[in-house]
Amino acid sequence: MRARVRKLEDPAEYYDRHGVLGEVDERPVEFALSEELRQQILRGKRTRRLQNVSIKLDPAQIQALRKIATMKSIPYQTLIRQWLAEGISKALRLHRA
Repeated sequence: MRARVRKLEDPAEYYDRHGVLGEVDERPVEFALSEELRQQILRGKRTRRLQNVSIKLDPAQIQALRKIATMKSIPYQTLIRQWLAEGISKALRLHRA
């Protein structure tokens, strides 16, 4: 009798099928920023040296982003950066409180 050998599943395929929410840990995460960097972020005074990132978004989300950005007369990627900056600032304020 031969033992069956299980093929290891590709992690990307596994998480595409199962999601990651079941593995999210609810404990607070400790991180540190220098006070100078924190203040620059909160004041919006960071020098702009942009770096490309790649994320997967639902096509409906992209369409909504583009429509909202068009209504605001700005490029949709600029809108995404603005929302990320607002979220980061809010999180930094809450973390300090």
